[in-house]
Amino acid sequence: MNDFSNIVWRESDVEQSARWHSEKNIPPPKRIQVIDDTITADDAYHLACEGTGLLWRGDFQNARQLLNAIAKRIDKKNAKKPAIAVTSRETFNLYRQAQSQRARTLDKLLIPFETDHRIPLRRAPDVHSACMQVYGENHEPYVISLRELLGLIGAHEWRKKGVDITVLNGKIHPHYGVFAPIRQEYLQLLAETPLPSTITEDFTAFDIGTGTGVIAALLARRKIQHIIATDQDSRSVDCARQNISRLGFQKQVQITQCDLFPKQQQADLIVCNPPWLPARPSSPLEHAIYDLDNRMLSGFLDNVSNYLKPKGEAWLIMSDFAEQLGLRTQDQLVKMIKDAGLNIVEKRDIKPSHPRSSDTSDPLYAARKSEVVSLWRFNLETKN
Repeated sequence: MNDFSNIVWRESDVEQSARWHSEKNIPPPKRIQVIDDTITADDAYHLACEGTGLLWRGDFQNARQLLNAIAKRIDKKNAKKPAIAVTSRETFNLYRQAQSQRARTLDKLLIPFETDHRIPLRRAPDVHSACMQVYGENHEPYVISLRELLGLIGAHEWRKKGVDITVLNGKIHPHYGVFAPIRQEYLQLLAETPLPSTITEDFTAFDIGTGTGVIAALLARRKIQHIIATDQDSRSVDCARQNISRLGFQKQVQITQCDLFPKQQQADLIVCNPPWLPARPSSPLEHAIYDLDNRMLSGFLDNVSNYLKPKGEAWLIMSDFAEQLGLRTQDQLVKMIKDAGLNIVEKRDIKPSHPRSSDTSDPLYAARKSEVVSLWRFNLETKN
C-alpha cells in the first residue's frame, strides 16, 4: 500500500485527518468536501472535474450509484466531442488521455475506513478479507477512492472464483495487481506448438515474467519436469506459487523472484510473454499491459542467448496490436530479434476472439478487429 500523507478536511467545523492510501500511486486531492446522499449527481460531477475530493458520508450503495452517474456524464461529454481524422497512433494517444482523465475524475469519490478495514457507512459490505489480502493489518483510519475499492473487491472475487483455463483443464486464481489470463488464445498457441526435438528427461524450461504462473503450469502439463518461472513482482511470485501448488505442479516448477533470467543457469526452452504495448504505464497495475520503450522485450531478446542451451529454443508471445496502432512495426520487431543473434524458426498465428474485438463502439475497434497474436520460435543456429 502506498501512503502519501495524512489528508485533512473540516467536518462540522472540526478539523479531521486520516491516512491516504492508494495502490495505484494516486496523489491525494488537495481539496476535500464532505458529501452525502443529498448531493446531486451534477454537483458531484462538477466538483470532481474541478479536482475536489468528495468524502462520502451517506449510504454506501448510494455512493456506487453516484459513481455510475458521474461516469455517465463523463462518457456523454466525451461522446459529444467532434470526430477528427487522425492516425491510429493519435487515436490511441487520445484514447489513453481520455481514459486517464476519466479515471482521475472518478477517483475523486472517496470512502472512509476505520481500523481493521471497516467501512463506517450504512449498507457497507464487509471487505475485511479483501483488504487484508492486499493491505495487510491496519490499525488506523484511512481513506481510499471508491473506484479503487471496487477494483479491489472485484479482484478478490476473481481470486476466490478463479479463471477457467481450457488447455489446463483447471483454474488459475489471479491475485490483486497480477494480470489475469482472461484472453487465452496465446495459451492455445503454447499448447499446440511442438516442443524442441532435443527434449529429454533433463529438459529444462524458463518462464520469464510468469505473472499468475499459467504458462509454467501449461509447460508442466506438457510433461516438462524442470521449470523455473521468474517474476520481479512479489505479488506475482506469491500468486504463481499458490497456483502451481493448487494445480499439483510444485515438484516440476520452481518460482523465483528476479529480473528476467535466473542467474548462472541455462535452459532448453525459454518462454516469455511480455507486455504487448510499448507505452508508459499510468499506474503500477498497468505494468503487465504497457512496456515503456520495449524495455522488457529488449531485455529478453538481448540476453536470451546467454541463457539458452546451444540446441535450445526461445519462444516469444506477442500481439501485433502495437503494430495495428502504429506504435511499432513488424520490421522493427524482426530487426530486434536478428540484432540479438537469433534465428527465426517459425511464427505461429491465431486470431483473438475476445468481446472487445467485436465492439464497434470501441475507439480502437479497427485495430482490435485486425489484431493477430503470434508465437515466435527462434534459436541460436545460423541460417545456411
